Amino acid sequence: MSGGVDSSVAATLLAEKDYDLSAVYMRNWDSADETGTDNNCAWKKDWEDVQKICRMLDLPVELIDLSKEYWLHVFTPALQQWENGMTPNPDIWCNREIKFGALLDRLTDQYPGSYLATGHYARIGWSFDDRPKLMRPKDRHKDQTYYLSSLSEASLQKALFPLSKLTKGEVRDLAKRYNLPTASREESMGLCFVGERRRFHDFLNQYLTPKPGNIVNEDGEVIGEHQGLWRYTIGQGAKLRGMPTRMYVSKKDHGRNEVMVVPSSDHPHLQFSQIISSDWHWICHDHHISQLDSEKGFRATIKFRHMMNAVPCHIKRERGNIRIVFEEQQKAISPGQVAVVWKNDWCLGCGTISEAL
Repeated sequence: MSGGVDSSVAATLLAEKDYDLSAVYMRNWDSADETGTDNNCAWKKDWEDVQKICRMLDLPVELIDLSKEYWLHVFTPALQQWENGMTPNPDIWCNREIKFGALLDRLTDQYPGSYLATGHYARIGWSFDDRPKLMRPKDRHKDQTYYLSSLSEASLQKALFPLSKLTKGEVRDLAKRYNLPTASREESMGLCFVGERRRFHDFLNQYLTPKPGNIVNEDGEVIGEHQGLWRYTIGQGAKLRGMPTRMYVSKKDHGRNEVMVVPSSDHPHLQFSQIISSDWHWICHDHHISQLDSEKGFRATIKFRHMMNAVPCHIKRERGNIRIVFEEQQKAISPGQVAVVWKNDWCLGCGTISEAL
């Protein structure tokens, strides 16, 4: 449980079905170690809300501190990618390494035969040979399969998603009906370790040493200076001193420590027809494998940002990598982003984008 409305309603629905339930609050970020205060992410308020809900439901609850595991397996690798000019997605890694990794391992050791239920908007389907499939939920707008796309079949077999057949509005209504103290709580947005009132770049500056480099135009002419590749994202608008119009980031070159900008958000340098991933993960390893080696691969839909609409593509395997070709060009793709593919409602897997072409 997180202290939010989704996990509160998920717990309440399971409690109504008379499951043998225990609640867990997972703490991932120790802000006191970094700032001397404990107000980042308002984790104490979250923990208090979780305890209130559990008292209402008569559930035992435990706080499990996984901040060291999070630092080692999520934050440190992400920090390295940011420093190298990439755009990682720590939330996807957190689900794989922490929530359905370290936490699930600890709980199954402590409670053999148990399941991990969360407030994610996702659904578990089952194949004809009784294997779990990660499926889109009823609420397509809140669909969180993007963030769960790096899970394994083994993890999905131990997962429960009680909100799979509910919309966010229905969840809010249930929270009010049950008089849950989290019923009117606003959704948390962004990365927990940054906090809602802090600028992301200012946060990273605490961990990354400024590394000045050139900002260049498409002809290679130096037109400005940057203080670190992590301060820019592909497609971002940038107002440079002495330039009459806004420029747009089209490339970050780690080797040269350069940021390239172009004069238009629709510039050809910001349009891409395909991507390559060298670390692709299939949730179901043996599905679609035979089609991967065909000339055209197989057709699916893809997202490389959570909030974008899935777009049609063709997926094929080349020399150990996965190449994904879009049916229509896509805009502003950055190495480090996670590409996730679906076949209709079925989430097949994901991979980190190593190159956009």
